Amino acid sequence: MKVTALNQKHKDLDAKMVPFAGYEMPVQYAGVNQEHFVVREKVGVFDVSHMGQFFLKGEKSTELLQYLLTNDVTKVAIGQAQYNAMPNEKGGIVDDLIIYKMAENEWLAVVNASNIEKDWEWMNKHNTFGAELTNKSDEMSLLAIQGPKAIEAMQVLTEINLAEIPFYHFAVGTFAGIENVIISATGYTGSGGFEIYFANDQANEMWDKVMEAGKDFGIEPCGLAARDTLRLEKGYCLYGNDINDETTPLEAGLAWVTKLDTGFISSDILKAQKEAGVEKKLVGFKMIERGIPRHDYKVVDEYENTLGIVTSGTQSPMLKQGIGLAYVHIDFAKVGTKIRIQIRDKNVLAEVVKTPFV
Repeated sequence: MKVTALNQKHKDLDAKMVPFAGYEMPVQYAGVNQEHFVVREKVGVFDVSHMGQFFLKGEKSTELLQYLLTNDVTKVAIGQAQYNAMPNEKGGIVDDLIIYKMAENEWLAVVNASNIEKDWEWMNKHNTFGAELTNKSDEMSLLAIQGPKAIEAMQVLTEINLAEIPFYHFAVGTFAGIENVIISATGYTGSGGFEIYFANDQANEMWDKVMEAGKDFGIEPCGLAARDTLRLEKGYCLYGNDINDETTPLEAGLAWVTKLDTGFISSDILKAQKEAGVEKKLVGFKMIERGIPRHDYKVVDEYENTLGIVTSGTQSPMLKQGIGLAYVHIDFAKVGTKIRIQIRDKNVLAEVVKTPFV
């Protein structure tokens, strides 16, 4: 099993460690709810160094990305990031990722940990454009410093004005005395903050300085479990749960990052799907009756006819009720529709709602 450069730090902090995407990762420290509220109310830090980083360079690197990805990459300015889906030949999703325009004809693509090898092979297979691709996934560390106090807490570590980096933009500079850090106003918690990219050999120093800077703001280390409850309250997709090689961006509610006229792989298939209309759709739901929905629980109607399947579910720490995402037949996807989740041997009442939940 792989480890991140901060593995010993997590163990020293008595984190509960679990296997995740081929890595040994901290799932929780003080507890899921405590870590969840720290991020919603103050500032929390996640080690997400298991994510993959690919650098693309060369005259045709933009053309390659335009062919590989569903969003319009030509609209991205230097210093800007963009959320994307990477489709396969059938219109399914190879991965969801964020791309960063570092310079003219120079990009960084950040991919999910579980898909690093698959994505690397896919990108290289379709690189008929002569772009130069470099996989730096094993050389880089990534911290997600998330929460409403993140800017205030971290400003002492850099001369870059953090408050002036707009959402989905980034700056490159000195942070915590370390040069060439990518400071990105992104994150998967919906509570604001930053993600910072730097070299592995600076990880321990960076962690210590970030924790010290955040001390007066109530900073705490946070694990994968809180990251999951946080992203789910915002209705964000998790690859492998809510999206995969069999689900299309249109079914997953990702039409907003799917520009059908850019000529990406399988754009014709998705155009046809849009014209015909999707048969299933990813929806958010809240439990009306008591119960905690989980991945792979069946969704049924009042007569026990199968309507779909739960892809993500949890007890929302903020709402104190069960919430989830599920693919359901399009006839049952409308907000306000009553559905039932099969929890053990009971059909528990729920309602389709608009996301985000919080």
